[in-house]
Parts: sequence; structure tokens; C-alpha cells
Amino acid sequence: MTSETKIKPVNLGPYQLKSPLCQAALSGYSDYPMRVIAARLGAAYTLCEVMIDRLINQTRQGKQLSMMYCHPDEYPVGGQLMGSEPEEFGPAAQKLVDAGFHVIDINFGCPVKKVMSRCRGGYHLGQPEVALEIISRVRDTVPDSIPVTLKMRRGIDDSSESEENFFRIFEGAYARGLAAITVHGRTVEQKYVGSSKWEFLRQVKQQAGDRIVVGSGDLFSPQACLDMLRVTGVDGVSIARGAIGNPWIFQQTERLLRGESITPPDVHEQRTVIAEHFALAREFYGEKKVCNTMRKFGIFYSELHPQRKAVRDAFIAVKTSDQWLNVLEQWYQNNAPGCFPPVEAPNPLSLEAVAAASGEAH
Repeated sequence: MTSETKIKPVNLGPYQLKSPLCQAALSGYSDYPMRVIAARLGAAYTLCEVMIDRLINQTRQGKQLSMMYCHPDEYPVGGQLMGSEPEEFGPAAQKLVDAGFHVIDINFGCPVKKVMSRCRGGYHLGQPEVALEIISRVRDTVPDSIPVTLKMRRGIDDSSESEENFFRIFEGAYARGLAAITVHGRTVEQKYVGSSKWEFLRQVKQQAGDRIVVGSGDLFSPQACLDMLRVTGVDGVSIARGAIGNPWIFQQTERLLRGESITPPDVHEQRTVIAEHFALAREFYGEKKVCNTMRKFGIFYSELHPQRKAVRDAFIAVKTSDQWLNVLEQWYQNNAPGCFPPVEAPNPLSLEAVAAASGEAH
């Protein structure tokens, strides 16, 4: 990727994002502390982990779920909804607006078996009428000033019927006033196995024209993020698993967009960010919960350390805040060059393959 790559502003309703780099909603991960760290390191927009509409609606007045917390300094931040019954989406969306979220995102993408069995997430891609009713109820309920967006996969499976259902929902969502749609290049049936079909994302963006499309899938490195922008023409990228324990992916991608070279954060840079993340989590969750919450992040953070296995084991063994800080003292005291985290296999759809398919040269 060269400095010739053009960065177009990405608008989410009234919000103009400073870059095309977004942190996806991640169940069990994209809580308030993770979102703050991602934003500090270049994420232009972040999403809370997905929330079930029914649970939100059952929440007592004045007693919010911890996932519903967002800080005024987060700007903008989206709340993502998932559910099965159309009539429950509108009231839940309004509660997220009342909680301070700037954008409401609807999840039609989750492929997890338990979610599908409860007629949530990706299940709705197989029933366009219900999907569009959900979209209408959310858009009609929340104020016009609040953008409503959608997360989809490219279909239930690879059948022609599935593709027809996708585009019926896709076009119907924009017709009902949605500000942007995020499309993951895998099917629901694929779950997280196999490649994200970037040529489908290219087709979707070509059909969308000036309407905002955000791409998702196989974004585990800064170069992959730039490749998706260039290959598919999507307006933005939604970085999910690739951002866990590696918030520098936003900063590094932004540097590549400016034509600059990148290096992994050194050990002291890592220590600073991990300490900030831990401090935010301790303040938010309290002493009793912070270590259990942060252990999973420590495992991912360790992938950037030159002695990753030993550091990983040290984070796994942590049971108290003092022990967590001791890991930083022991393993992050002496500075050294960091490592890029190992990435999953690159998307086999190369730049040349896409160029050939489209009749263009890159």
C-alpha cells in the first residue's frame, strides 16, 4: 500500500469519522476500558459488545447493565442490539439512546449456535420480512438525530436464495433510513472458518454507490485493513478479533494510510498501554472482578512481547491486582523491540485476483 491511497471521510449521520478505522462489537471484549484504549490509539468509532434487547427491556429503572455504560468522552460510540422479536427492539434501542450511545447498531451477523437456535443474529438473514420490520421499528423509535446502522453477513449460506435475501435486506435497510451497513464477507454457515469473500464486498459496495458500506472479515494486520479498503472500495473497515490485545493496529493502519512505515510497539510502549487498560478496568469493575476480566486481554497482549510464552503464562497465573502489576514489573521493566502478533492465514483472494475479476489493474 502506498501513499496514493485516498482517505475519504466516513459519515455516520451527523458524525464525521476522522478515519475509516472502526472497532467492532466483540462479545466479552469490547467493554468500556477496551473501547477507550482503542480510541486513544486511533479507532475513529467503537462499538459496545452486543446486548440482548429483552435483557435491556427487563432492566429496572435506574439500574443499567454494565454493558450499557458509556462515558461522555467516548465519541462516537455505538450500542449494538440483538434479539428475536421485532416489538422488543424499539424500546431497547431507546434505552441505549437514553444511556448515552450515539449510534444504534442492529446485529444480523452473529453465527454462534446458541444465538441461531434462539432466532437471533444471523438467523434474521433467512427471514427478510422480519428483518426489515426490526429495522423499521428501531429507526421509527429513536430520534432522527441518532444514526441507525446494521451488521450483516453475506447470507446464511452460498445459495442463490440466500444472496437474494441479503440484497433484499440490504436495499430495504437503506430505504428505511439506515446510515451505514457493515458487511462481513463470510456466511453464517461458515461461522469463522474459511476466508471472508472480499469480492462479494466489492460487489456490495459497487451496488451501494455513495451509501456507506463498512467491510469486515480477515482483518488481522494493518496491511490487511488497507488491502480491504483498496480491493473492495468499502468506505471503512471494522476490526474485530484483530484488535484484541493489539490496539496498535489502528495507529499502524493510519500510518500506512499516510504512506509511513510501521514497527511493533516496544516493550515499554506495551507496558504503558497495558497499565492504562488495567487501571481503567480496575476502576470500572473493582478489585474483585478486574483480574478475571483482564486475564483474557493479558493473553492477547503477550503475543506482542519478545518472550510471549513466558509472559502469557505469567498473565494466566494472575489472581490479584498486585500480581498483575508484578507481571508488568518483571516482564516489561527492560525495554526491547516488540513483535507483530501472529496473524491468521492471509485471505487467498489476492489483489491480482480481484483486479483480474474486475477487469482492472492495481
